[in-house]
Amino acid sequence: MKLTELYIHPLKSARAIALSRAYADDTGLLHDREWLLTDPDGRFITARECPALLGIQVELIPGAALFRAPDTPLIAALSHEYRHPVECNVWKDRFAAWHGDARVDMWFSTVLGRPCRLVWLGTQSQRPQKGLQKPLSFADGYPYLLVNQASLDSLNQLLPNPVATRHFRPNLVIAGAGAYEEDDWTHLKIGGSVFEITKPCTRCVITTLDPDSGALMPDGEPLRTLRRTRQSGDGICFGVNLRLLEGAGILNVGDDVQVVKGRYDFD
Repeated sequence: MKLTELYIHPLKSARAIALSRAYADDTGLLHDREWLLTDPDGRFITARECPALLGIQVELIPGAALFRAPDTPLIAALSHEYRHPVECNVWKDRFAAWHGDARVDMWFSTVLGRPCRLVWLGTQSQRPQKGLQKPLSFADGYPYLLVNQASLDSLNQLLPNPVATRHFRPNLVIAGAGAYEEDDWTHLKIGGSVFEITKPCTRCVITTLDPDSGALMPDGEPLRTLRRTRQSGDGICFGVNLRLLEGAGILNVGDDVQVVKGRYDFD
């Protein structure tokens, strides 16, 4: 098996950036989900309620993130200006992040048509992972999300119009396994890094949005088919969430992927 795609999403729910290599540690891939939009009360905003977020592009430069939206001049958020601590929340987690430039808040508020506040995770996240004293980014709940290309190919055979991996907003895409074999893995080695597969990834309406524009797919796919074929007690599942166990370092597209342990392996 091989690692075939790597993605980061510097602003939660905005456009993904495809990479050929990335640094992986406990928090996730470097720069993944390190910026977040909230309302004035600190409640997180995502494409679930604001699909236009998917149309915002992010470019990372030293010390800043550049944001672009259709028909709008770009704006830069300079990380050194984000030094005012504020409380924010992602789902049930409440933790401190950093607020800064009011001009950037106004830019996002104008683009999205609602009051927005941009916050930065900082050089060290103040949000712990569930049950662990390890940091977590602004991701929904786990540092990594992996999609198996064979599972996507199997799903696409059932769809009137195929979808791409980017509909599922993964960090890691692998090829060379059988369809849905990832359901039975518990530990995985990618390059020199070992990951624990923590749970199946539950899916929502974001999968039905065009990953470039945020436009709703008129047929409700692929969620409609996943609801029929991948519904479980956890919800509608596709892909798996992971945590890094050991071997922080560089991941490269083309790295070998090995199953270290499966759910039905016995010592």
